[in-house]
Amino acid sequence: MVPFIDVMLVLLIIFMVTAPLITPSMIDLPSMGKAAQQPDKVVQVVIGIDGTLKLKTSDAPDERAISNIDQLANAVHALIGTETSASAQSKPAVVISADKNVKYETVLQVMDTLQRAGVPRLGLSVKPAP
Repeated sequence: MVPFIDVMLVLLIIFMVTAPLITPSMIDLPSMGKAAQQPDKVVQVVIGIDGTLKLKTSDAPDERAISNIDQLANAVHALIGTETSASAQSKPAVVISADKNVKYETVLQVMDTLQRAGVPRLGLSVKPAP
């Protein structure tokens, strides 16, 4: 009969040898693509480190401060227009830009608010790879 400790030591050696051979799982992230046609006008929603919201357009260099997330949808619709005859491709794009230290939850709340308000073209601003 084999002592129990010998069996455990053999199992320990087997696990120690096979553990480095197992490859860690890799996450396959989607690549960033470019649109066929760039929008004429871009409305940028800027989320600051402290959660403040500002609106910037490609037409005007100044930023417009938004006091809370509930007023965001109305302000964006005022900038992009709400006419139903225009197609989604001809409407301005809305891009969310957030500091990397902003909570992910805040970015999702802004995105959800804009999607529920019916913003047709919504995207996230990313830094291109070097």
